[in-house]
Amino acid sequence: MRSSSLGDYSYVERHSELIYTRTGRFCAIAADVRLNALNHPIDRVSQHKFTYRANEYFVGKKLDREFREQRMEQGRVVLGHDVWIGHGAIVLPGVTIGTGAVIGAGCVVTRDVEPYAIVAGTPARFVRWRFEPETAGRLLQLAWWDWSHDQLADAVDDMARLDVVAFLDKHDGGISA
Repeated sequence: MRSSSLGDYSYVERHSELIYTRTGRFCAIAADVRLNALNHPIDRVSQHKFTYRANEYFVGKKLDREFREQRMEQGRVVLGHDVWIGHGAIVLPGVTIGTGAVIGAGCVVTRDVEPYAIVAGTPARFVRWRFEPETAGRLLQLAWWDWSHDQLADAVDDMARLDVVAFLDKHDGGISA
């Protein structure tokens, strides 16, 4: 993880790399995932990194901080909460993946993914919604990922055994989207 943050309860499996990535809570990142597969400066005479990391090749030369800052600012990858990214997926710079989304194994994600969408393929394409729009809206409004550890402990059995609508009916206090 380089210049990245990982939200509470989120985890990253072996051989995965996160660069300039902000990850929400409860995200599951499988093995061999690459978040923010950085691009090279193809508009320069040479796209090799010696043009922006000259300090690694030539005595007295400096790192191109402007290029680095541009990568950080324009290329940040953002994951919402409760995102699952499958084995070997690649997410390109500047992509936002919405809360509750699923990224299929081996995907190359080139554009933003809506909350609760399931995408697969190369490039990643929409497959289906995890839940009906009304249900997804209720989940977003409930924002269970912001609950305290004790609240989660009280609700985890319901999360495991109730279907999503029954869970919402029990825990959202009558809120509907």
